[in-house]
Amino acid sequence: MDDSDFEQLLRTADLRVTRPRLAVLDAVRQHPHADTASVLSAVRTRVPAVSQQAVYDVLAVLADAGIVRKIQPAGSVARYELRVGDNHHHVVCRSCGVVADVDCAVGAAPCLEASDTHGFVIDEAEVVYWGQCPACASQAVSTTH
Repeated sequence: MDDSDFEQLLRTADLRVTRPRLAVLDAVRQHPHADTASVLSAVRTRVPAVSQQAVYDVLAVLADAGIVRKIQPAGSVARYELRVGDNHHHVVCRSCGVVADVDCAVGAAPCLEASDTHGFVIDEAEVVYWGQCPACASQAVSTTH
């Protein structure tokens, strides 16, 4: 995706096309699963004068519009990605915190069937797998030998 694709996404969502919004979308594209501080840092390379609050506001608006997805694994800061609408899941490294996408294991959304919905109409399941990424796992093995 490039700026023209992002402009179209914003217009389709009835949002104004602004430099901060384009810069945030570009930052999230370049850094999937980035936290807010990382997005801010990347945005400032493109729009140096942008305020922290402006980036927070843009991320909130984009998440509300369904253009970006906000995830927040337990004990972690909020992270953002452009992959929306497909009900994929995530794997998180317990050591370094890296996050990666995991496609839905079986079937159609919401991928899992709850044993008791308590009357809820379920439209999404959020699964977070926890473990160690290959780099941390290999480092753990090498330090024990």
